[in-house]
Amino acid sequence: RVGVSTMSQIIPQVATAIWDCLVDDFMAVPSLGDWQSIAEEFQEHWHFPLCCGALDGKHVQTKAPPNSGSMFHNYKGTFSIVLLAVVDARYRFRVIDVGGYGRTSDGGILANSTFGQALQAGTLHLPPDQPLPGGEHRGAQPHVFVADEAFPLRRELMRPFPGRLLPLEKRIFNYRLSRARMIVEGAFGVLSSQWRMYQHSMELRPEIVEKCVKATCVLHNFLRCLDERGAPAVRSVAPAVVEPLQSLGRVAANNSSREAVLVREKFMAHFSAEGAVTWQPKE
Repeated sequence: RVGVSTMSQIIPQVATAIWDCLVDDFMAVPSLGDWQSIAEEFQEHWHFPLCCGALDGKHVQTKAPPNSGSMFHNYKGTFSIVLLAVVDARYRFRVIDVGGYGRTSDGGILANSTFGQALQAGTLHLPPDQPLPGGEHRGAQPHVFVADEAFPLRRELMRPFPGRLLPLEKRIFNYRLSRARMIVEGAFGVLSSQWRMYQHSMELRPEIVEKCVKATCVLHNFLRCLDERGAPAVRSVAPAVVEPLQSLGRVAANNSSREAVLVREKFMAHFSAEGAVTWQPKE
C-alpha cells in the first residue's frame, strides 16, 4: 500500500545506504596482503598458482532508456548494463564495475573500467613476481587474473588458447584455466538465484539499476562471510572506489604482447610438467 512515487524514492535510497554501510567491510579495495591471500586460496582450492581472481562480465537486463538508441542493446537481443567482476576463490566479489553499455564487448568494458585502467597502469598493488610452485627454473612469473576468450591477453591477464584442434599442452592449459575461471560463473549464478531482480528485465532507469546491482553484490559478500564464519567479520579499511563505465567503443582482444605470450607459455609448460595433477587431460 505504498505509492509508486514513494517507492521510486525508497528503492535507490535503500540500495545506496546498503552499499555505503557495507562496502568498507565486505568489498574494500584489496591490499597487497589480500591479493597474496587470494592467490594462495586459488592454488589450494583450484590448483591455479599466482592467480589473484577470476574475471568476467554479466549482462543485467533492463528496459531501454528513452532516446538511447542501440547503446544498451546487446548481442542476445535484449537491453542491458554490464556488471564486470573479479571474484576470489571463495566466490566473493573483490572488485566490481557497474554501468557498461550492453552493446560494448567485454574487452571494451574492461578497457574503460577503473579496474582495467589500473591493471594496465600497474597500480593494483599486486604481489611481486615469483616462481611457479616447483618451477624455479622457469623464472619469476607475474600474478595474473583468469578470463575467457572475450578478454585480451596481457601479462597479468590469462585467456585460453583459441581453436579446437590443439596439442595436448594447450588443451591442458585451457582446462586448468577454465576450471579456475568457472568460479566467477558460479558467483554470478548464486547472485541470480538469491535476488529475483536478475531473473527478468528491470523496469528501472540505468542509474537506479546500478545502485541495486552494487547493493546485491555487497550483500552477497556479507552472506558469504556469514556462512563461512557464523558472523560477519568487520575491519577498518580504505573505502572502495567503483566508478560507472563509459563506452569508448570496441577493443581488439587479440593484440597480445610478446611478453604476455611468453607468460602464458610458461604457465602451459608448468601445468604439463611439475604442476601436473592426476585429473587433467592425458591425451
